[in-house]
Amino acid sequence: MDRLVGSSIVVTGAGSGIGRAFALAFATEGARVGVLDRDIGAAQKVTAEVHAAGGEALAVQADVSQRADVTAALTEFVSWAGSLNVIFNNAGFNKPMPFMEITEDNWHAIMNVNALGVLICTQEAAKFMIRQRSGKIINTSSVAGRQGYPDFTPYSASKFAVNALTQATARAMAEHGITCNSFSPGVVATPLWDTLDRDLLAMGSSSKPDEAIENFSADILMGRPAEPKDLVGTAIFLASHDSDYMTGQTIMIDGGKVLV
Repeated sequence: MDRLVGSSIVVTGAGSGIGRAFALAFATEGARVGVLDRDIGAAQKVTAEVHAAGGEALAVQADVSQRADVTAALTEFVSWAGSLNVIFNNAGFNKPMPFMEITEDNWHAIMNVNALGVLICTQEAAKFMIRQRSGKIINTSSVAGRQGYPDFTPYSASKFAVNALTQATARAMAEHGITCNSFSPGVVATPLWDTLDRDLLAMGSSSKPDEAIENFSADILMGRPAEPKDLVGTAIFLASHDSDYMTGQTIMIDGGKVLV
């Protein structure tokens, strides 16, 4: 408890799933949390949960692929919180398509959020952090950033890009006292996977509900998909002073699905 007292943290894509779990956990540890989501209603619901538990949070709205949105949201947060110590670039989505049917629209839509969105949020957060001479930038990668999956080709490319952005940011920001790391979850039971399961069923890549998540989970050494709570400990470590000497790294937290 209290490992994040005094920290001001923004989590993108915090209206549901992993982002929601992180926002709640950070607030419990004493942080002031910015619950950033494109869906302001979802962000407000999570903020209400934080308040009900006695924490501090502010709901802010932004499409992470739109710089003006991000600038406005971070400015609003810093005005409320007084600083920006950590940003979790967590917003992302996937829309599977068979490899030979992937369209330019599909490619650009996924890359704009999952890769360009990370760059934009990193740049805009760094403007505040450089003035402070400190900060932590933390990116949500994926096992798909280590291995390419045919039905998830643009998503895999976007997460490989996140790993590259993590290293590039670490090198660019070190002189300013800012670190950058990422973590790679595997199969996590969240609304994103519920949507993927329906999409893959409609594509014919699976033949019954829940088959897709079962198939993708079959080689997890821990024997099950993750729950968002399984990732919280690593997220708190990355956001806290315990990780101050770590930068440019991608931590696999996938139950042993991919061994690197």
